[in-house]
Amino acid sequence: MRIFIHRIQFLLLGIPLFIWSCQQPSETRNTATVYFGGDILTMEGDQPNYAEALVVRDGLIEYVGESDEAMQMAGEGHKMVNLNGKTLVPGFIDGHAHFANFGLQAVGALLLAPPDATCKDIPTLIELLKDWNTPENRELTGWIFGTGFDDSVLEEKRFPTRHDLDQVSTEYPVMIMHISGHFAAVNTKGLEILGFDENTPDPEGGIIRRESDGKTPNGVLEELAAIPYMLNAFMPKSPESADIFFQAGQDMALSYGYTTAQEGRAMQNHELLAANAEAGDLKLDVVSYIDYAVIDQYMDSQWNSRDYINHYRIGGMKLTLDGSPQGRTAWRTQPYLIPPDGQGKDYAGYPAIPNDSTVQAILAKGFENHWQTLIHTNGDAAVDQLIRTLRPNIEKYGLDDRRNTLIHGQYIRDDQLDSLKEMDVIASLFPLHTFYWGDWHKQIIGDELGNKISPVRTALNKGVKITIHTDAPVALPNLMRVVWTAVNRTSRSGAIIGEDERLTPYEALQAITIWSAYQHFEEDRKGSLKAGKLADLVILDQNPLKVKSDAIKDIQVLETIKEGQTVFSKSN
Repeated sequence: MRIFIHRIQFLLLGIPLFIWSCQQPSETRNTATVYFGGDILTMEGDQPNYAEALVVRDGLIEYVGESDEAMQMAGEGHKMVNLNGKTLVPGFIDGHAHFANFGLQAVGALLLAPPDATCKDIPTLIELLKDWNTPENRELTGWIFGTGFDDSVLEEKRFPTRHDLDQVSTEYPVMIMHISGHFAAVNTKGLEILGFDENTPDPEGGIIRRESDGKTPNGVLEELAAIPYMLNAFMPKSPESADIFFQAGQDMALSYGYTTAQEGRAMQNHELLAANAEAGDLKLDVVSYIDYAVIDQYMDSQWNSRDYINHYRIGGMKLTLDGSPQGRTAWRTQPYLIPPDGQGKDYAGYPAIPNDSTVQAILAKGFENHWQTLIHTNGDAAVDQLIRTLRPNIEKYGLDDRRNTLIHGQYIRDDQLDSLKEMDVIASLFPLHTFYWGDWHKQIIGDELGNKISPVRTALNKGVKITIHTDAPVALPNLMRVVWTAVNRTSRSGAIIGEDERLTPYEALQAITIWSAYQHFEEDRKGSLKAGKLADLVILDQNPLKVKSDAIKDIQVLETIKEGQTVFSKSN
């Protein structure tokens, strides 16, 4: 009853106050905004806490609490926003993604499988690429390109080869990126442009797959035979093309409630992000982690800071120790039950950097310079390598407050989680896999281990700090789907993938708000609704804590607000 009365007071008081504010000179107009009339979920504390009203002024949250106090705090002439029963939460912060590549997904041929898109088989993939192949689209990068194909879901259960992609074009190069981001497939013209032929050796940490003769490349490229070449092939050819990619990717992020995005493996694309920041084009915060191979080029720049410059900063270093679990390049201690084409029964994936001393030296550079380091590890052998090479650095340099973060950890073991706790390493895990590849994991590593992928509950129980993430553009940057997968752990087939590893809806929301803010050293200004923090807000059409758990995936972002300004509205 009290809340109802206060809402009536708001409506009655708001009309004359709005008229009064419109009559004031613009330089004296009250800049406060009061949000009320819905579920205002603060994300403060270990249990859900709600407020009646929230006051925003000049980009900051000024007050969170009772409606009468909010009215007094806001003062005369403030703006009022009635949530009309919708839900207000802090802006979303993805634990790990590749923001610089969002534009690839938004602009290129979309090769994701249902329910995200329509690419269910190789003939459909070919037709999608043909439809995309226009002079205007080719002009963007010089390549016909698409993202998101998934051999584990395609009806043929194989990678498209150059022979398939030659059906798209023999005149122009074609490159498509696997949903993991760790593989590419190219046509014959593409192989020619890359300079790959029967005399090209496999690079360290990568494989050029071959025809049955064992020599001729078949168009499928793994890991470091793919990733550097994808970055070059997908690079915009002109400032106009770069702007198209950037705007499309940013709009996509804002539509899913991002107020802070991560570029989780920046190379030369850091320069594009810095240019966007300098031009004042960023509407959300973007924090980049520079790949260790180019770390010396960029870490001495002004962007390496805990403070944003025009919404951009470098947060630290990125190190990758293995590949993709669903692509079976993740480095394991046990063989895969179904090895990839051309591999024997003892195949267990492989390391990106075989030499431990090299890894230890890379990590030492981070410790010496007090850089936060994100370390990509999926297979348990890669996690073992991380633990082996972290220990001597911790013994030499100490723990301090580095917030080094393991990324993905699909096949991490329980004993390894104990080591992460001991070494104060955050685990940004990836329960999105339970839907997209849960059925496939159980085939390639077995039912028991398959149920333990992304063990978020076990990690929490052991006291490990966690976040969860999209790894977009591996999948759409849909953080409500990430929350849904962490809560339900339901596969494409409807199987439950590790019921004991489920999070509660509140924990899953913590993992993309306050816990992720902590991961990025930003918990003092983001991640919860608290006076003094940035007014980074998201309005949802339903409350994730009050709907049935399976309905979480259908929740829509209605509005995204960055520092008090609307940067996305579904009604526009």
